[in-house]
Amino acid sequence: MGVSMKKTRVTLLTQMTLLIIVVVLISTLLVSILFSTMLDDIVENNMGKQAMTVAKLTAQNPTIIEAFEDEDPSKRIQLISETIRKTTGADYVTVANDQGIRYSHPNPENIGKPTVTSNDAPLREHKSIIYRGNGISGPAIKAKTPIWNDKGEVIGVSSVGFLVNSIEQQVLDYRKHVIQLAIIPLLIGIGGAILIARRLKKLTYGLEPAEISFLFTEKEATLESIRDATITVNIEKKITSMNRRARELFHDQQLLVGSIIADNQLKKYINEAIATKGSNTSKKLLLNQQLYVLDASPILIEEEILGVVLTIRTVSEIEQLTEEFSKIKTFSENMRAQNHEFLNKLNTIYGLLILKEYDRAINIVSSEVSERQNIVSFLMESVKDPLIAACLLGKMNRSKELQVTLKIDPDSRLDSILDNAKSNHFVPIIGNIIDNAMEAARKKNEHKGVVQVSFTDLGKEIIFDIEDNGPGVPIMMENVIFQDGYTTKSGENHGIGLAIVKNSIGLLNGQIYVDKSELGGARFTIVIPQNSWAKKDV
Repeated sequence: MGVSMKKTRVTLLTQMTLLIIVVVLISTLLVSILFSTMLDDIVENNMGKQAMTVAKLTAQNPTIIEAFEDEDPSKRIQLISETIRKTTGADYVTVANDQGIRYSHPNPENIGKPTVTSNDAPLREHKSIIYRGNGISGPAIKAKTPIWNDKGEVIGVSSVGFLVNSIEQQVLDYRKHVIQLAIIPLLIGIGGAILIARRLKKLTYGLEPAEISFLFTEKEATLESIRDATITVNIEKKITSMNRRARELFHDQQLLVGSIIADNQLKKYINEAIATKGSNTSKKLLLNQQLYVLDASPILIEEEILGVVLTIRTVSEIEQLTEEFSKIKTFSENMRAQNHEFLNKLNTIYGLLILKEYDRAINIVSSEVSERQNIVSFLMESVKDPLIAACLLGKMNRSKELQVTLKIDPDSRLDSILDNAKSNHFVPIIGNIIDNAMEAARKKNEHKGVVQVSFTDLGKEIIFDIEDNGPGVPIMMENVIFQDGYTTKSGENHGIGLAIVKNSIGLLNGQIYVDKSELGGARFTIVIPQNSWAKKDV
């Protein structure tokens, strides 16, 4: 039976801790070895110098020099040599004559015997030497120097030694102290390794390198797939990343990764997000004559701002979404209005049938069919563009639901057929203005609200006149009403309709005029040049 072995993964915390511990341990060991080697050399060198000092001190002692003339020199020399040995801590102090016969030695039995090591350097060459050698007492650091009498003659040699065993014991004591001291940085290094590893783990949210790599790749793929332009900047307003859409939009505007934001308006929005630690949404931004909508959100870590994420969309993209929504909304309102209206009619017809008022029921059905057929026939005949015709039909149904009278001038005619792009801009214009007119007329007059629409394209322009019997627009407010966010309605999601109208008219190179209507309310006149984007259906 096979046994599956699960591969054990060593965490980053463990790896970091082990690495730092090994580095500190090796460093401490190498320093200890180096210091120990240096200690050996220092101790041996100092012992040699100390031995030479004691040897010269002995060789220059007057009593020892005088004792060489005695019948038995060793009597006085042995006593003085031993005193010097004990005073200086040397392991032996030996005095010998010019023949190498000892006059003193720590072991009295060796007195009168020749020295084991050579005395040629001090006796023949008259030099003092320091060396490491073996004698009767064992391996030692030795120093030898000649003894001179008053006549300037070399009469003997002074030899002093420190046994290696004693030196090694001293060095061993020093090494113990070195090791004890080395344990302190080792423990500090281990503790620091654990703290650093834990800090690193906290900064990486406990993720392993492979997981961090995957998250980074995932983040890059996510940013690249976002259809909006996404740019991240740090608090110095330096661009740190851009997705594909951002690079496409701003490749010719010197907005590149690593560059500093220079546009004053863009810097203002970034500063606001940094100062408030909150998001700025739906801000208008003009860059190189192109209008954008911007969202700025701060990057926060423990209430500290590290940068800002900018999400940028072109106004044309928003308008396209708005137009698509407008189409769906128009269709939905059309269906809802028809459903509401026909439900009321069906209830009325049902009631008449129950009461056996068959003739009146037939008249209602005939009237309804005739009226709707007339509206559809008129729009199909007078308006050649299907989107505009559908919009007007939807507004007729909407007016019935709002109980507002919507009149279309029977002399109106629109033979121009717009291409899809221009039609998508034009339909929201008339749709929003008619909606506002019906709302204004209904608000002031309730069930007596009236909206009148007329249009023509006989000349070089398409002209729409939309007027109502609402409260009208004061002269000082004629420009203000087209600003983004301005509204007289309560609640949210208002104040953008006329702003879209103004922008769409600008895209079509048209004009819009606001005046007082003969009905008592406002009159909006839309003038759009046909140029080459509209063609007549003849």
